[in-house]
Amino acid sequence: MDEKTLHSAKEKMEKTIAAFKNELSKLRTGRASVSILDIVKVDYYGTLTPISQMASVSTPDARQIVIQPWDIKAIGLIEKAILASDLGLTPINDGKVVRIAIPPLTEERRKDLTKVIGKMLEEARVSIRNIRRVAIDDLKKSEKDKLLTEDESKTLQKKVQTITDEHMKKIDELAEKKNKELMEV
Repeated sequence: MDEKTLHSAKEKMEKTIAAFKNELSKLRTGRASVSILDIVKVDYYGTLTPISQMASVSTPDARQIVIQPWDIKAIGLIEKAILASDLGLTPINDGKVVRIAIPPLTEERRKDLTKVIGKMLEEARVSIRNIRRVAIDDLKKSEKDKLLTEDESKTLQKKVQTITDEHMKKIDELAEKKNKELMEV
């Protein structure tokens, strides 16, 4: 029961970090990143298809994304889907590839994105704290049910706190890294 609780808490915290990383990757900074197109779906033969499943997507430089569809007929559909998305990007279609120039962010937009990152960070922290609370409650219940001694329970609670601290540090580092990336010109 005791090690199982620790393992479960750690696993859930890892999932929280993975979800946080995924959310951060969707934020558009002033730098080209293929992951910002992950949310764009193209209506391709009646099926909403991610761009990455119908084209090769690359970033030849820090300010440009190039999309080369495998089916040349889909080029217009890809262009329309990007325009319809709320990314604020303007694709340029040359008949063979779609190019997207990533404009530099304004100071105001950078500040807004910093606030968004802060909100996402706090949500991730709350999630990790909730996981910690559930794990500690489980340990206290096991102690009350005489499945653990008081000393075992206290030791395991300290381990849960250590795991929590490690994961909090990880998400803080991820947010700090994203904020630095955002502030680069």
